[in-house]
Amino acid sequence: MEHVTVEDLEPFPHPLDATDGARALADALGTTDVAMNHYTLAPGEAPDGGYHTHLDQEEIFYVLEGTVTFDTEAGSQEVAAGEVIRFAPGDYHHGENESDEQAVVLAIGAPGRRHDWDQLRVPVPCPNCEDVDAMGVDIEAGDGGGLRCPECGETMSV
Repeated sequence: MEHVTVEDLEPFPHPLDATDGARALADALGTTDVAMNHYTLAPGEAPDGGYHTHLDQEEIFYVLEGTVTFDTEAGSQEVAAGEVIRFAPGDYHHGENESDEQAVVLAIGAPGRRHDWDQLRVPVPCPNCEDVDAMGVDIEAGDGGGLRCPECGETMSV
């Protein structure tokens, strides 16, 4: 058994997060099969780096405080405190606190991943392949990361 207090955890340096209020609960608890992050989002902040999908992981976002707006292929969906939204593997989404108040979100992903970015996709066409319409995230591509085509290996800076 492991036990932690969220406020005692240091914010984690996540290369794609648009917030400094991210805490890696899964790391602190030593989980292997589930990812869990706690986000405190100021107005305009997001728990992710933009519109994306995980091909190998479903994600659940439980809004504890405030409201977070999730953009999806089906349109925008506001999720308020006490509400939960789920994204299956392959569902594109992006969440953002579009309100004037702070939002607090618990994000759960399964199966858990430890720095395995090869199944993360963004809807950007490969400049080299006509058939590939989603680039993979390449964290090792420099300070801000980059994109890598899963088919031909072509890279792009972002």
